[in-house]
Amino acid sequence: MSKKNKLTNQKELSFIEKARRTQIVEYAIETIAELGYSQASLGQIAKRAKISKGVISYHFANKEELLEQIAIEYYMAWQAYTVPLIEAQKSPKEMLRVYIETNLKFIYENQQHVFAIIEMGSNLRTADGKLRFAKEHDETVLLPIENILTLGMQEGIFREFTKLSARVMALTIRNAIDGFTIELMRNSQFDVQEYTNELVTIFERSTKK
Repeated sequence: MSKKNKLTNQKELSFIEKARRTQIVEYAIETIAELGYSQASLGQIAKRAKISKGVISYHFANKEELLEQIAIEYYMAWQAYTVPLIEAQKSPKEMLRVYIETNLKFIYENQQHVFAIIEMGSNLRTADGKLRFAKEHDETVLLPIENILTLGMQEGIFREFTKLSARVMALTIRNAIDGFTIELMRNSQFDVQEYTNELVTIFERSTKK
């Protein structure tokens, strides 16, 4: 076999392996979202993907590594979708509006992935019993909101916030967005647009100077 053919085969293998990993992650998301974290065994995931558990073990060292990949892909997709749209806005008021709108739209369009993340975030713990993704999740989702609030204060658009009250407002905004996720889990026909409009109105008024 020529050197060129060897390189081609290596690239094809790499592509196939990546495709298989992606497939496993997708079925893991589906399984966790539908059955819950505790019932989403590697056996269940393999059954849905119509592969053996050995295939999963070939690509992921254990269940924890697979779950870690689900979380990584979620946050990468979330940031890739929301951040450019938020940063494209010219005022803090519009940035806050778009933050709310894009987050709700992302949740609605990626329901299974979001539901899986909720299951994992509520159940996956470290060896000492702490929630595994809690701290990272808080800082990832709250700091962008606090930054928007700070910028709004500096430009005289938002009312004054202390460091603590800005965190409280950021938590309130985020909890309202996460509450939408919980409602979607109960009712898939939930009115996204009405919920979005109401949240934007509430937080425009509560942040206004």
